[in-house]
Amino acid sequence: MTKTDSSWVLITGASSGFGEEFARQYAEQGHPLVLVARRLERLQALAETLRRQFRIEVVVEQVDLSDIAAVVQLHRRLRERGMAIDILINNAGHGLQGPFVDRQLDAALTMVQLDVASLTAITHVFAQDMRARRRGKILLVASLLAYQGVQNFAVYAAAKAYVLRLGEALHRELKRDGVTVTTLCPGMSDTGFAAAAQQKLTPALKLLMMQPAPVVRTGIRALQAGRISVVPGWANKALVILTWATPRWLHQAFLSRAMNG
Repeated sequence: MTKTDSSWVLITGASSGFGEEFARQYAEQGHPLVLVARRLERLQALAETLRRQFRIEVVVEQVDLSDIAAVVQLHRRLRERGMAIDILINNAGHGLQGPFVDRQLDAALTMVQLDVASLTAITHVFAQDMRARRRGKILLVASLLAYQGVQNFAVYAAAKAYVLRLGEALHRELKRDGVTVTTLCPGMSDTGFAAAAQQKLTPALKLLMMQPAPVVRTGIRALQAGRISVVPGWANKALVILTWATPRWLHQAFLSRAMNG
């Protein structure tokens, strides 16, 4: 039997991958959902499935999150409807593999716009509301690559490092106001992200591959527990320990080989 919880959950990048899985797991808990992404047909199909299966309210918002003005308008629309977002899952992101100077500048800047600027904007506008109510939870989705710069993932790794450091700082800033901020740092996962990022799947990456469900479950539990950050999977945790315990030249060489073959 589905549990019911009247706390609204807003999920960005909800049309596939981790976003879709977050929607399913929160729907199973009985939360009403706001699903945000660019692909309207995918969002509508997911929303209809979740309404039918879990008898919850689902609002679909087609938004290009790389447009900061669209983020502000989304926030305004929800406030005008009297919808207080209690849980924000900041999942939308974009990645690309390849040598930095061989890629078009526009591609790098598009990644920075979505992964850094837009994430910052949507966190800011909804965190203000949460602070005023003195309650709320925010999950930022970073990456295992947030812990080191990796060859051929220069901009993506740097962007996710920003997300991790932002989350760590906000965890302490907002805790006193009743708002929890947790950062999830997944490793390689079977979400379709690799294909979209034109990423080569090396044997090491295939070995480390996790399914979305346990990654998302780990993120939700960490957010509920009020943790500052979490790395899902024992192999991924071991890689973070390797990063802490070895010189930069060593763990960066190791990760570059694992990621690029």
